Amino acid sequence: MSSSAAQPFWRAAGMTYVTYSNLCASLVRQCLKEPYRSEALSREKVHFNVSKWVDGKPEKPTIRTDTPE
Repeated sequence: MSSSAAQPFWRAAGMTYVTYSNLCASLVRQCLKEPYRSEALSREKVHFNVSKWVDGKPEKPTIRTDTPE
């Protein structure tokens, strides 16, 4: 079913909502004055574990960091 209804502009731009949300949050953090800016930027860092599954069992997890550069 195809609809001619308006779609969100982030979707029309080829972005996912998460990408759009991260972009907006980054812009807001850049607009803050010190010391709030450095505090917000330090909370921007994300660390997560990734485990590959082999034969139905997880291997040792690796820690990854998702920080903008």
